[in-house]
Amino acid sequence: MTAQILDGRATAKAIKADLAERVAALKAKGITPGLGTVLVGADPASQSYVRGKHRDCEQVGITSIQVELPASITEADLLAELDRLNNDDACTGYIVQLPLPKHLDTNRILEAISPEKDADGLHPMNLGRLVANVNDEVTTPLPCTPVGCVDLLAHYGLDLQGKHVVVLGRGVTIGRPIGLLLTRRAINATVTLCHTGTRDVHQHLAAADVVVAAAGVKHMVDPQVLKPGVIVLDVGVTREVDPDTGKATIYGDVAPGVEDVASWYSPNPGGVGPMTRVELLQNVVRTAEQRAA
Repeated sequence: MTAQILDGRATAKAIKADLAERVAALKAKGITPGLGTVLVGADPASQSYVRGKHRDCEQVGITSIQVELPASITEADLLAELDRLNNDDACTGYIVQLPLPKHLDTNRILEAISPEKDADGLHPMNLGRLVANVNDEVTTPLPCTPVGCVDLLAHYGLDLQGKHVVVLGRGVTIGRPIGLLLTRRAINATVTLCHTGTRDVHQHLAAADVVVAAAGVKHMVDPQVLKPGVIVLDVGVTREVDPDTGKATIYGDVAPGVEDVASWYSPNPGGVGPMTRVELLQNVVRTAEQRAA
């Protein structure tokens, strides 16, 4: 068996083409969606992420609003910047790029984002609405990485109805919220969440129809424990920097050899990463469309 690839780059490109048409329709009504990014400090990885997000904006016609702040900024001054974006009509939605410097309270900062402008879909109010809504259409911003996984599978016609999905990792970016999406009646999967306190993780993995590996531990999933035909999404990221060249290499959570076991496989990089970025645009465009209705 050789796994078919769940190509996040190709899928994101198709979604961007649709978004460009939707943005053009909004502009014809006099509405231009705007995505803001708040970058504190000069972390190279964060700078790279932000650049990528603004390239995406340019490709679909969304206005970029870039806020770059020194790492030494006080919490009060940062909150003032967020308040300005909350009240800026040109900003449809925005994100605060993580991680933040240690002297800043990340939870307090994220909760200061207006829920309606929460482009990441991770504000406690939006997550709470997702918890409360099992049956109806979700109209609030959705968490980007989990919905990116769902849209990637849907693009390839993979139905999760009744499937047993094992999620590795309980981070707020994907591990915790993805179960909220997958157990909605429209998808109807059964989800097992594994973390550092889970006993017999290999036993859970062996029973999985779908594995979402999002622990951020290099090659922690041994393909030999997976059952043939499993669908695997490798989401976790580990960066290793060569001390001699300074070049960073990205590794996923799934060890090599998964292609010989899985029926479908989302690699890392090139799988869910591009989907996460395009879902950010989806949230912004969807919010603009709702305001225009």
